[in-house]
Formats: sequence, C-alpha cells, structure tokens
Amino acid sequence: MRLSLDGLTVALDGTTLVHSLDLDVADGSVVGLIGPNGSGKSTALRCVYRALRPSGGTVRVGGDDLADLRPREGARRVAALTQENGSDLDFTVAEIVALGRVPHQRGNGPLTARERELCEHAMDSMDVAHLAHRGVLTLSGGERQRVLMARALVQEPRVLVLDEPTNHLDVRHQIHLLSLLRGLGVTTLVVLHDLNLAAAACDRIGVLEEGRLVATGPPAEVLTPELIRDVFGVEATVVAHPLTGDPQLLYRLTHEKGTP
Repeated sequence: MRLSLDGLTVALDGTTLVHSLDLDVADGSVVGLIGPNGSGKSTALRCVYRALRPSGGTVRVGGDDLADLRPREGARRVAALTQENGSDLDFTVAEIVALGRVPHQRGNGPLTARERELCEHAMDSMDVAHLAHRGVLTLSGGERQRVLMARALVQEPRVLVLDEPTNHLDVRHQIHLLSLLRGLGVTTLVVLHDLNLAAAACDRIGVLEEGRLVATGPPAEVLTPELIRDVFGVEATVVAHPLTGDPQLLYRLTHEKGTP
C-alpha cells in the first residue's frame, strides 16, 4: 500500500517544523528519513500515525486521505513504533503484544486461534517469546523495544512507521530487525540515525534539514561526502561495502580544543 506525504506542513507555537514535505513510499518499499536532531523527522512521522494534525498538506495511505479514515480503519492500515512508548502498567509481554489485535476486534472477546498463533510468531520473530510471561516493566530497554515491534507486527498493518526502531538494541538485534523489515514486503517509513544501517536497509533515503527535504533517492546517490558535511557538519569518506556494494561511511574523529 502506497504512502504519500503531499505538501505536509507542521507549525506549532508559531514555528514551522516541517515545510511542504513531499515524499512517496512505494508499495512494499523501505524509505528512511535521516537528518540532524530537530530537523523534523519525528514530527513528520507523528502526522502519519495521527499523533499530530498537519497544518497543511495531506497524508495519503493507499490513495485515501488519512484524515478521512475512521480511527479503527487508520489503525488497521498503519502501525507505529514511536519514541514515546513508555508504559506505567505492568502488563505481561504476551498481553502487550496481543494489544496489536485491538483494531481488528469487536468488543473484548478472546483472541482466536489464528490470532494467538500470530502473536506467537511475532514474539518468535523478535526473540521475545521466552519473555512472554514477564512483566514489561521488568525488561531492559532493548527487550521492551522488541516487544513493541512484535505488537506492531501483530497489527498486520499495510504501512509501518518506525521512529528510531534500533534504539536500545544491541548490534545483533539491530541487524535482525532491519533484515526483517527488508523481507516483510510492508510499506515502511523509518527514521534512523545510523547512516550505515540506513544505507543497508533502505531502498530510498530522504534527508531533512530544518524541516525541509534537501535530498531524496537511492542511498548511493544521496549519501555523499558533500551532503554529510553540509547537513551533518562532519567529514566522512564513503566506501562501497565489499560484499553488498552498499555505501558505508567512515568518519574522521576530531579533537576539539577545550574538550577532555
């Protein structure tokens, strides 16, 4: 299912955070959003999972204006893994994952056999099945992140919106998660700070700077030393991965005066 941001603008408290953003995510593709802190990445994503109402422009999911869809229908199409995912309720892991079925249920009936199987498969795929009966508040940050990803998968969305999904994950689970995304065939818009992971996982990359899209295209075309210097303010050498050919960035560390 295609996701389109058409002239998306977000202004809060007199400040425009996102300026007329045009971005298409083709059916089944993975598109990454990268950019410095405060560049508008998370703000744009919040409009896609309806935590924010755009000041202008449109979010279209499958050609339909997201604002015209009822909340239940919107939740059936779009699942989100956000940065604001804390919970004060000590549900078990299995209970948290099962919440992904809420948009598909009527009333408070028990899960069907298929839904229970779906939950088990999602927990297996995110390596949290062994935690099923643990309280979510007893988990590490990385474990909790994987549980919430399993919940998103159980939702069976047509579009996934992921805001820094590798946050808190060790390197094995980072690679596993992004490899999973590549194989799902689900339209995915993902914010990533690790540019090398973005280059490996994404079909296309959009670069935001001060709320404006300054570049978009395949990783090999977008991730140039000039762009990295101009947008992020760091020097990098770009090389091809010896096995995949994906661009990989080698950063040069500098010792600034006055720092220990």
